[in-house]
Amino acid sequence: MASQAQQAMLDKLKTQTGFIAALDQSGGSTPKALRLYGIEESEYSSDEEMFNLVHEMRTRIITSTPFSGERVLGAILFENTLDREIEGMSSAHFLWQKKRVIPFLKVDKGLAEESNGVQVMKPMPGLDALLAKAVAQDVFGTKMRSVVKLANHQGIKDVVAQQFEVGKQILGAGLVPIIEPEVDIHSPQKAEAEALLKLEILTQLNLLNEGQEVMLKLTLPTEANFYKELVDHPRVLKVVALSGGYSRDDANAKLAENQGMIASFSRALTEGVSAQQSQEEFEATLDKAIEGIYQASKA
Repeated sequence: MASQAQQAMLDKLKTQTGFIAALDQSGGSTPKALRLYGIEESEYSSDEEMFNLVHEMRTRIITSTPFSGERVLGAILFENTLDREIEGMSSAHFLWQKKRVIPFLKVDKGLAEESNGVQVMKPMPGLDALLAKAVAQDVFGTKMRSVVKLANHQGIKDVVAQQFEVGKQILGAGLVPIIEPEVDIHSPQKAEAEALLKLEILTQLNLLNEGQEVMLKLTLPTEANFYKELVDHPRVLKVVALSGGYSRDDANAKLAENQGMIASFSRALTEGVSAQQSQEEFEATLDKAIEGIYQASKA
């Protein structure tokens, strides 16, 4: 049975316009995120210092005036952020209770080596414990990422099957999974891979039971509105788009061409903000970013 908070989050997701902020860069991608924010690797000497700095960056974003539930529907956190506090509250509780932003948690443990033109997810042995921790903090949903590099049918089938298998485990814990089989924007077979991916996702969606609803996080497709069937599917709560390395302007332009898809950008969201900016400059830059992504999500 959904808690009162979860029901309110579900209603918001279904009825309100906005996008999802992806603030979930983890171990491997944190140095790059900090570098783009203007903090060099020479400025910290341990993982702990690195994660402290990235938490300061995320706290600055989340507590800023432009970052609120009016335009930002949800935010994806990673476990380290979930375990920390923002202004004396758990990060997830701060997001929902203070900002009306729906908290999601990245649960995957990274990617396995490439095989059959794809990278499936590494095993997640501690997933049940992590999901229990998320539920205890009123987290609404989760996110997990695989990568498709080539139009290899077997590889894509494996990626989607794994995503939905783990997705059912997440649904069983009372959370909504964001299923993310990213197609590499540099793939020489991007459009062909997207066609196979859509086929496999539809197959899996049609196997879900009544009441089992998932979200999808997909690379902006080569052909506009290519994922319309997924957007309209009764088992899909929302289809969100990843920026995948496109600049914010490019990502926004592509997103605006895809009706019913909303943004879930990470790098494209924080493009241009830096540790060196005054609070006024920082908020003005972030406000402009949020407004652009919001308008593209609304288009």
